[in-house]
Amino acid sequence: MTPTDPAIWQISAGPGSRSYADVFRKHGVALIGPGDAGPWTPERSDEAFEGSFVRRFASEIAAGDVVLLRTALARIAAVGVVAGGYEHINAFDDVNGWDLQHTRRVRWGRLSAEHEFQSPVFGANPPRCSSVWNEEVVDFATRFLNSPPTHWQSAPLPALPTEEPPLANVPDAIAGLVAQAADLLPLMQDVQRFGELPSEDELIVHFVVPLLRALGWPPERIAVKWRYVDVAVFRSLPRTPGTCRFVIEAKRLGAGVEGALEQAQGYATALGVACDAIVADGIRYRMYDGAHGFAPLAYTNLARLKQPAADLFARMQRP
Repeated sequence: MTPTDPAIWQISAGPGSRSYADVFRKHGVALIGPGDAGPWTPERSDEAFEGSFVRRFASEIAAGDVVLLRTALARIAAVGVVAGGYEHINAFDDVNGWDLQHTRRVRWGRLSAEHEFQSPVFGANPPRCSSVWNEEVVDFATRFLNSPPTHWQSAPLPALPTEEPPLANVPDAIAGLVAQAADLLPLMQDVQRFGELPSEDELIVHFVVPLLRALGWPPERIAVKWRYVDVAVFRSLPRTPGTCRFVIEAKRLGAGVEGALEQAQGYATALGVACDAIVADGIRYRMYDGAHGFAPLAYTNLARLKQPAADLFARMQRP
């Protein structure tokens, strides 16, 4: 590289259990967190953003720089060109459970297949975002940018998502649980104050079952660890596969609920009925349609209640 060449950066697409690579490519963005502390400004300390990554992302990356979308230690899914300055966009306040409001617009060039470098070119423990000088990476990026088709490098940027409004009316029955989630989530995520993250069973006890009870389900219709299912909810007694309304697969807090769909689907399929499936970490819940290929139906984050949460609560409500 020469001093006039664009800088090359790598940015993480998140862990495999809750990758947000598709969000990057769909909306033409690169995102980094934590974003809940608000916009970065030169006057703000790195401590407000848990280190220097946000400052570097906001102030050192420039329009025209090259960004590699990293999906593993030495693997990338796309090569992009930075198309604008730093922004703080609240629409990205809950991307697979991460607060990623720090934003740069990027035109992404999708690879035909993810590319694996032959060595740990980003380091043995790659940071969320960093500049890259490795010759193998520079050569790959340069050849990709110069290889046709190159029209994507000047194509119109895709639309940004619209920020969902807060839930206007929190049902009285769950108001206390919502307040508890808002209070406890920051504590549970603080290893220094809390210790190890709560287990799946603890989250079931403190959040999942209380939510079901608040939505009208009596205890005799809520089974825990039933036929290997974390939580099963029944429309009527006796508790059999034929009366199962939906199953819930619980994950550890922060593990990424979307990655648990296959397991939840397997439980529903094993029961031999087209019941819906919910994956949850106590705070976040996503429901899938068992009658239509487990297509996504509804979602909510108890600590960030948005208007679509009303749909999830309605679907989970006892008839």
